[in-house]
Amino acid sequence: MSRRHFDTAVATIEAVHSDSSTAPVVKSFFDEPTNTVSYVVHDPATREAAIIDSVLDFDAAAGRTSVASADAIITYVAAENLSITWLLETHAHADHLSAAPYLKGKVGGVLAIGREIIQVQNVFGKIFNEGTEFARDGSGFDHLFEDGDRFKIGTIDAAVLHVPGHTPADLAYVIGDAVFTGDTLFMPDYGTARTDFPGGDSRQLFRSIRRLMALPEHTRLFHCHDYKAAGRDSFAWETTVGAQRTSNVHVHEGVSEDDFVEMRDARDATLSMPKLILPSIQVNMRGGHLPEPESNGTRFLKIPLNVL
Repeated sequence: MSRRHFDTAVATIEAVHSDSSTAPVVKSFFDEPTNTVSYVVHDPATREAAIIDSVLDFDAAAGRTSVASADAIITYVAAENLSITWLLETHAHADHLSAAPYLKGKVGGVLAIGREIIQVQNVFGKIFNEGTEFARDGSGFDHLFEDGDRFKIGTIDAAVLHVPGHTPADLAYVIGDAVFTGDTLFMPDYGTARTDFPGGDSRQLFRSIRRLMALPEHTRLFHCHDYKAAGRDSFAWETTVGAQRTSNVHVHEGVSEDDFVEMRDARDATLSMPKLILPSIQVNMRGGHLPEPESNGTRFLKIPLNVL
């Protein structure tokens, strides 16, 4: 991330704080089975909106998908008379399937992710032995963001920050005074994301987080997951840059890069793989599109043995 790109994000946030009437409205949708938070963020002046990190319900034991979580978002969009212009993915999630194609068919929107998804497609395309028909060029998405790109939701300025570390393709979306961090950060009492997936890097994650923490302290942060830290009885996913600076248990001010890397790598070595990583990555690297039906009319997901 260049200094120019970072300054763009800071300017976007400061501009919104100088005119609070343009702050986006954020509605969260929590999926407890996957501990995932999806968001609808809209401009109150124009009713234009984006959906961020949607969830397709998946019963792994039965191999069955359903759309109750996505339909709850559709109901909200209709009730608020919103016009969906963007379907934003922070990265190719390893813990839930994306409902973006279903939502696009129902409410529209441009499906976007970071350009580094191509790297993820190449790595996991080989793991899943995808044939030559599987394009490893970002196909499956309508738009690939570059670090520092700017866009709008109605009248509200937005910017894209590349924050690799958890995966190579992670983005944070700065929309007015709000930042949607994906899996880069969790609530201060829970800490930070793992970095042991292919292409992950704990040193990169530290540097990405430090960039986010250099944003104005009043910046609202919205995280993609919550797992209820020990001693906390309720789920939470909204905090501020200031709170992360002072209180994040893994990476608060004063923690050095080397200390963080040592902690993160040791912690990651104790973690098991997410329950839905194999179906999730297979689907999400395709933009949420399910594999094509085979000759019997059934779609299949693969389970590579003894690879991860």
